[in-house]
Amino acid sequence: MRYHPGRDGPRLRHLPVSERAIPEATLGRLPVYLRVLVETAEEGTSTISSENLAEAAGVNSAKVRKDLSYLGSYGTRGVGYDVAYLIHQVRRELGLTQDWPVLIAGVGNLGHALANYRGFSARGFRVAALVDVSAALVGDEVGGLLVEHLDDLPRIVSDHEIAIGVICTPAAAAQEVADRMVAAGLRSILNFAPAVISVPDDVSVRKVDLSIELQILAYYEQRKAVLDAVRGNGSRDLAPVR
Repeated sequence: MRYHPGRDGPRLRHLPVSERAIPEATLGRLPVYLRVLVETAEEGTSTISSENLAEAAGVNSAKVRKDLSYLGSYGTRGVGYDVAYLIHQVRRELGLTQDWPVLIAGVGNLGHALANYRGFSARGFRVAALVDVSAALVGDEVGGLLVEHLDDLPRIVSDHEIAIGVICTPAAAAQEVADRMVAAGLRSILNFAPAVISVPDDVSVRKVDLSIELQILAYYEQRKAVLDAVRGNGSRDLAPVR
């Protein structure tokens, strides 16, 4: 059985989003639950226990039950959660029951890769426009879209009803691009540039810094090596920590 977000559970589409705000930590786990649930549905399983969902998501079952209670979902004792219904609840809460047009600013290596990624459409997002300032890129076609100039941003946002802007520019250009996005009416920005940007209070920004994530992983790798050495299981010499 394959899960079809537009087909399964049609009677549920117009249920209202929960009125109480969801904690940031819970919000960060909902996409993880959604991925597990969709994989479960595609395997042909119709129900899932909080314990199995917790194990697959890497959290404890009490946290799963607490998180899902914010969606008004409490499962059935001895049965668990209806997978298709829970998928709809999570998608509805995350705003994924509609199509979100996305604009990518900066069509370098990362922007190019994102523009060609076909997995967004299955998750409620559609790359609708690409902008850059490079004369070598403007006018090219990437991922089936024409790369337009950043100067045309207000028109592009209006014509395509863009909901989310994605910044894939060098750090030095990130703030200017963010300012232009805000001026064009965007209120949600995903920032891949290695720079901190300032925006008005009513604009939501999520930052993805790959170098920071790699540095965190480096810490864990070093710690594992130290622990292995302490236990006598080290397989390589440890470099001195400076």
